[in-house]
Amino acid sequence: MNAAIVPWYREVSPTQWKSFWAAWLGYLLDGFDFVIITLVLTEVADEFDLNGVQAATLISAAFVSRWFGGLVLGAIADTLGRRDAMVLAIVTFSLGSLLCAVSTGYVMMFAARLLIGFGMAGEYSASATYVIESWTQHLRNKASAFLISGFSIGGVLVAQVYRFVVPAWGWRALFAIGLVPIVLALWLRRGLPEPEDFRRAKDSGRVDATSDMFTTLYRGPHRILNVLLTLATFAILLAIFGGYVHGAAIITPMSIFITAVFVWFLVQFEPQRWPTAVAVTVVVFTVFFFAWPVTALLPTYLKTDLGLWPGEVSDILFWSGFGTAFGAILAGFTGDRFGTTRAYWGSLLISLPLLWPIFTLTSDHALLIGLLLFVQQCFGAGVGGLVPKCMVSWFSIEKRAAALGFTYNVGALGGAVSPVVGAQLAGRMPLGSALMTLSATFTGVVILLVALKFPLRLQRLIRLSAVRPEDGSDIVTRATSQAV
Repeated sequence: MNAAIVPWYREVSPTQWKSFWAAWLGYLLDGFDFVIITLVLTEVADEFDLNGVQAATLISAAFVSRWFGGLVLGAIADTLGRRDAMVLAIVTFSLGSLLCAVSTGYVMMFAARLLIGFGMAGEYSASATYVIESWTQHLRNKASAFLISGFSIGGVLVAQVYRFVVPAWGWRALFAIGLVPIVLALWLRRGLPEPEDFRRAKDSGRVDATSDMFTTLYRGPHRILNVLLTLATFAILLAIFGGYVHGAAIITPMSIFITAVFVWFLVQFEPQRWPTAVAVTVVVFTVFFFAWPVTALLPTYLKTDLGLWPGEVSDILFWSGFGTAFGAILAGFTGDRFGTTRAYWGSLLISLPLLWPIFTLTSDHALLIGLLLFVQQCFGAGVGGLVPKCMVSWFSIEKRAAALGFTYNVGALGGAVSPVVGAQLAGRMPLGSALMTLSATFTGVVILLVALKFPLRLQRLIRLSAVRPEDGSDIVTRATSQAV
């Protein structure tokens, strides 16, 4: 039968669908847990008698460990296989959730959050790599975007579960409920085959001939220095995001040091193509920087500046989260129709003008704000579903999972920095104006970086000889025929 008349969903085999749903549940749990800690932080702080700084570190702990989780579990995915890394990531994640549910104090809770951040990073890199490599080449935009929708749906789900569970059974019950889909995800992941792309690379000897990221850094010639730098990076990230240090005079040199460490690690791992890896990290950082001010501070804006009731805020956040999930699904189709890069920056361009009415309308227009947020997040945050597909294309298969996991989770630090910058701007202007300015500015930066194919340009500028033919390719190739 001619492939032109075969619906796309019939081109995906039952095994490929099973692998997708197994990974999608893991992403849902990421979104579920990320929102849990923000919803129950006051209850946790009251029970454990925590001050503001200690409570904040329970959120920061996941950011402190994410980059290392992406490195380690990504390396496992590149050596033992994508499937084993997926299972290990979700086991680590579930152990962290279990420890949160039974925590007896601050130290145990902090350790649990470290585990969750570690597993969350590995879940992203291993699952995204697995699903994208498992699906047919011309359907990989859909695979990437549909997968990311799980995170948004998890956030929407937990916000609704919170209002029923916590008042009746307490905050621990919310973490316990999160363990249920973990069991289902583990059951789905059992017996999954490795993706065909990875199997071919393994059989050819390319995988075994390439040093993984963990081995390169911690068993190579610079292993002692790298261990010391890793410990220093953990300590500095904890100091910054835990609120133990303040002021640009201290934080700026710390940030420069951490940046230099991450670049140094990438230079060792990708001696020829480190400019590409650094550029990808910069792009991801700016993506988080434009997205997370709205995500993190929108509830505060709605409650303080607009004076909306908690129920109204919850309804608006529902529309925002649902818009992101719908946008991720839509991005799968637009990515396959127009190409990943064009679909990405074009969607962001549509979202830009919607920021102005969202942050200028008054509380009398709460319903309209919710509807506008649905559309804005659909084209702004939802198109982020194409990010894994964009990233995967820049890295060779034998280094793909670790490179994706490390660069993405280092770039994710932009999501921790941007709300702080937004709050500081709010000291000089209304919070709504600060959020609109920050989000619009960095959306424009991302559009330029993506449209100009910044990773390709930086690679050409620094090391032209290492450019690959497929770098920057935005063509979606479909087979001409397929038997069904």
